[in-house]
Amino acid sequence: MLKIKVCGMKYPDNILQLAELQIDYMGFIFYEKSKRFVGDSIESFLGNNFPKHIKKVGVFVNCSVETILSFNVKYSFDYIQLHGNESPEFCQKIVNNGLKVIKAFQVSEEFDFSECEKYQNVSDFFLFDTKTVEYGGSGTTFNWKLLENYTLDKRFLLSGGISLENVEQLKLFSHSKLHALDLNSKFELSAGLKDISKLKIFLNQLKL
Repeated sequence: MLKIKVCGMKYPDNILQLAELQIDYMGFIFYEKSKRFVGDSIESFLGNNFPKHIKKVGVFVNCSVETILSFNVKYSFDYIQLHGNESPEFCQKIVNNGLKVIKAFQVSEEFDFSECEKYQNVSDFFLFDTKTVEYGGSGTTFNWKLLENYTLDKRFLLSGGISLENVEQLKLFSHSKLHALDLNSKFELSAGLKDISKLKIFLNQLKL
């Protein structure tokens, strides 16, 4: 069954509202240049009061292993999403510390899916996002037909501009390794604040 991840959460009340929906993963961005950077604003909330039925994902971009591990001590992530230019060796260090990895790749017409091969043994999932100058949260979609070139066994999350406007296309899209949809900027009232009513509509339409 297709899973749902909502990324870029920042506000405790909004997180609690989202937790009432049928989602599987919630992402928190620890990249200081992001408009959705969590910082310390929900430190105690993430540590103790987080809904148990949702997987907690810490999103990092070209960060040090030591920094990631220190945040994990505070927040006990279920997954570490590496959204930058991290090497397979870097991912291995994260895995060696007992953590699960989602490795993100920025996809464009020029993207070579064979790049993913070296990450197969150091990732639990891949995530395919739209290539942009920044790292994610662009609200733009890449050509999903490019995923026909992806033939590895590793399951992946689809990201980049997923919205109510393309839900019908999503229902027609099929790939044997698609694990989850990653929702973010197209469901926001402002950066980091999700529109719960719009998410409800999307989830309902996806099932129809």
